Amino acid sequence: MLKFFGLFMVSVLVGCASVPAPRLATAVEGGAPPYAAWARVLEKHVDMEGRVNFAAVARDRADLDQFVAYVYAISPANRPDLFPTAQHVLAFHINAYNALAMHKVIATGIPETLGGLRKVAFFAMGKVQVGGDAISLYDYENKIIRALKEPRVHFALNCMSVSCPRLPREVFLPETIDVQLEQETRAFFAEARNTGIDAQRQIVTLSEILKFYPEDFLAVAPSLVAYVNRYRDVKIPEFYKVEFADYDWTINRQPQR
Repeated sequence: MLKFFGLFMVSVLVGCASVPAPRLATAVEGGAPPYAAWARVLEKHVDMEGRVNFAAVARDRADLDQFVAYVYAISPANRPDLFPTAQHVLAFHINAYNALAMHKVIATGIPETLGGLRKVAFFAMGKVQVGGDAISLYDYENKIIRALKEPRVHFALNCMSVSCPRLPREVFLPETIDVQLEQETRAFFAEARNTGIDAQRQIVTLSEILKFYPEDFLAVAPSLVAYVNRYRDVKIPEFYKVEFADYDWTINRQPQR
């Protein structure tokens, strides 16, 4: 009975998690990504702490829908001519993932959390589209974005949950992507919630992001502490024991006034 109930709940959540293409009055043109529209969403609806006013985005969806409709139709896979460098490809995928996650939160009714059964439905089972190909957010991150071999993307990708990296109020652009990734990674490891140091016990408590994807970080550093130290002015002693903070899947929404 419990097994049946679990399967039933997953099927219900999967149905809620699927995201149809945004309806636009004009067809998507095969030009450069409409980053200006995505920039307006970030500037208007994301605060300095990276929290999103999802209700306001839901009321004013034109810019988000414009960018997501582009992502649904066009990507580096089906229009490589529009993404001539690795920087163009990387910037597109980071912006696309963040916009798709925001759009999907709204499409699924702005839930309180993405934890529990909803996490499976939201990330692994409900499909979005990238360049015309149906794909889950889980596969998009793990099969396409991580394949780019840039560990710093983990501090730029945002699943709209509290423990995610801070969502910047600016678009990632090909011309500045390296500087932006460096900036976001340093900011991430400067936060006590992501790098908690207990000198008395000789323990460092890291974000669970480093537990989720250790092979990405260990591909470029001999240990997780060594990787973190690349982006900190005050270094963590290499002999410190590593623990991980529990991930908070609560939706990272702005407080309601």
